[in-house]
Amino acid sequence: MLLQFRVQSSSPSQSSPDSPPHLCRPEERSALLDFKNTTRWLKYCPSSSDIIQTWNESKDCCLWEGITCDKMKGHVIGLDLSSNCLEANLTTNSSLFRLEKLQSLNLSDNYFHYPNISFGFDRWKSLTYLNLSYSRYMDGSLPFDEIFLLPKLISLDLSNNYGLLLDNIKFQMFVHNLTELRFLILDSVNMSLVVPSSFLNLTSSLEHLGLSSCNLQGNLPNQVFQLPSLQLLNLSYNYDLGGNLPESNQSSALKYLNLAKTNFSGEFPHSIGNLKLVEELNLYHCQFYGSIPRSLANLTKITYLDFDSNHLQRQIPDVFGKMHKLTHLSFFNNIFDGEIPTSIFNLTYLTYLSLSSNKLRGPLPCNISGLSFLHTFQMDNNFITGRVPSWLFSLPSLPYLDLQNNRFTGPIDHVEMPNLILREANFFNNEISGSIPSSFFHLANLTGVDLSSNNLSGTIAADMLSKLVKLQYLNLSNNSLLSLSNNDTAVNYSFPSLFYFRFSSCNIQKFPSFLRKAKSLQELDISKNKISGQIHKWEIEGMSLDILDLSYNFLTGIDLFAFESLSIVDLKSNLLQGSLPILSQTWDSMEQLFISGNNLTGEIPSYCNLTFLWVLDLANNSLGGKIPECLGNLSYLIIFDLQMNKFHGEIPNSFMINGIKLRTLKLNGNQLEGILPRFLVNCSYLEILDVGNNNLNDTFPHWLGVLQSLKVLILRSNRFHGAINNSMPAFYFPQYERYRSS
Repeated sequence: MLLQFRVQSSSPSQSSPDSPPHLCRPEERSALLDFKNTTRWLKYCPSSSDIIQTWNESKDCCLWEGITCDKMKGHVIGLDLSSNCLEANLTTNSSLFRLEKLQSLNLSDNYFHYPNISFGFDRWKSLTYLNLSYSRYMDGSLPFDEIFLLPKLISLDLSNNYGLLLDNIKFQMFVHNLTELRFLILDSVNMSLVVPSSFLNLTSSLEHLGLSSCNLQGNLPNQVFQLPSLQLLNLSYNYDLGGNLPESNQSSALKYLNLAKTNFSGEFPHSIGNLKLVEELNLYHCQFYGSIPRSLANLTKITYLDFDSNHLQRQIPDVFGKMHKLTHLSFFNNIFDGEIPTSIFNLTYLTYLSLSSNKLRGPLPCNISGLSFLHTFQMDNNFITGRVPSWLFSLPSLPYLDLQNNRFTGPIDHVEMPNLILREANFFNNEISGSIPSSFFHLANLTGVDLSSNNLSGTIAADMLSKLVKLQYLNLSNNSLLSLSNNDTAVNYSFPSLFYFRFSSCNIQKFPSFLRKAKSLQELDISKNKISGQIHKWEIEGMSLDILDLSYNFLTGIDLFAFESLSIVDLKSNLLQGSLPILSQTWDSMEQLFISGNNLTGEIPSYCNLTFLWVLDLANNSLGGKIPECLGNLSYLIIFDLQMNKFHGEIPNSFMINGIKLRTLKLNGNQLEGILPRFLVNCSYLEILDVGNNNLNDTFPHWLGVLQSLKVLILRSNRFHGAINNSMPAFYFPQYERYRSS
């Protein structure tokens, strides 16, 4: 997007070193010293500059920092106090107004107050440059009437004064009186009451018009684009301002045009090619549709081109051959189809390229001659096919590469010249096949790699991964033919930076014990593999994981005590035998525990110390005994699933007292007795209640109808009895989806 353009004073900050001594006029030096004495410096501001404290009476004021003097008569003609953390009241008695020969004044980025009384701006008849932007205490009381009386004003910057309101009458006075203006910058000034047709009366000498984030509404007349001297027009972030691009064949002086986040719409006219001087064109998030005309090729001076988030369609024309200065090119989130124009890959100075979220088809070129300075390359969410070319990994300035959600096929080409700048590479959800070439692991500065959901095969050895010493994130999940080798476990593979290791739904047959020295590892996901047998203590001891997912394997045992602490453990759908693991007292941060679908027996051990647990899933085992009363202390519990076990006895009342956050309670397929606890009515967030296939003996629980969030209620295969009252209030069971009772 376009940067905020701010006009800077061309005057020097102080007199030339060859100025004669004692040039300063005494009355103006006195005025400056009086201003110094009535101004406070806010020492806690981000800026540490306080230049007025350096003003010394013994030194010629024309040599003071921030002061510019007329060399002939010694008058102060320039004052620049921008970004000095100054606080003062600018009233009619302010000594600054005694500097009547002032031509340039910059008070931006300070804390000046403008009380709602008369001022002295009209004394500065010679003022040509005035910058009051970022005046943090601006409250709408700026003396517009006096600024209108500055006939020589060439540059006026009132931007980023968020309490300032400029209505249509005052703006009309602007354009009527300030006929010499060349730079008018009003970004973030409230102009919601200004009629867009008022801009037709702007002076023909205007070169820079900044109106970003001004709450403008209505449609802007096309003639504004054709002001004869206008070089910069910034209308961005005026969400309710609309209009069309002009269709005139008249050439334009525009160099910078920013319509980002406006309501401009329509098809691109062929006349866009008449903007032959334009250097930056930002049409991000407008409402343009149709195709881009080939006349765009005439914009040979352009450096920044952004068409993001419009409704543009058809093929991108191959018009970039003469845009030799282009550095930023973005067509993100449109409806373009067809192949990517080949001339894009020859742009020598391009640093940013985004063609994401379109319908682009076809392969990337096998060889390129440009893109040497590219630092952002985004072509994700398209239909790009063909092999992954090796030059993608050889671009010397590229740190981030995103090609996820495409249709790349075949193996990754051998990397001839590894890019030592590349940090992240994302190829998620393609159709890449074959083994990962060993040269890929020569990209030594990679921190993140995502090759998940492809068709990769072969075996990745630990010594190959160990070359990526800066690797933090690795996701190779959902490659059903890809395996992992534990080769040479005696070698010290430390993986010092690795945080996330995801290798789910692959072809792993042994636990990757080489990761035990990865001291930074937080998440390990090797679910849905073929790991069998026991995971021994020596294979995992020393790991300080936060998340461990070993679900859907063939494990018969694992010593969880070897881990220092965990917050999420998923061991469901394995072949675990014996009793439930007794968890360490240091695991008081445990949040989710899944051990369903195993062959576990015995009773539930004391999990009462897991005070932050919010998911406990022990379903589909052979666990028995009574449900421990102490589970009522788990006040954060949201999901509690004990279905398909052998629990007996009553459902504990204590659990229901503290279960106010409970959303899912599944006790189906046990041998529970007694009544349905009335304390369930306190579980106001309960969505699923399944107590089917037990031995409960109770009357039909009409009282559950007050639970406003309840969606699923299963009572079947118990001994519920009594009448079902057809006259229940209408608000009973409001989220009803399924009800069964027998």
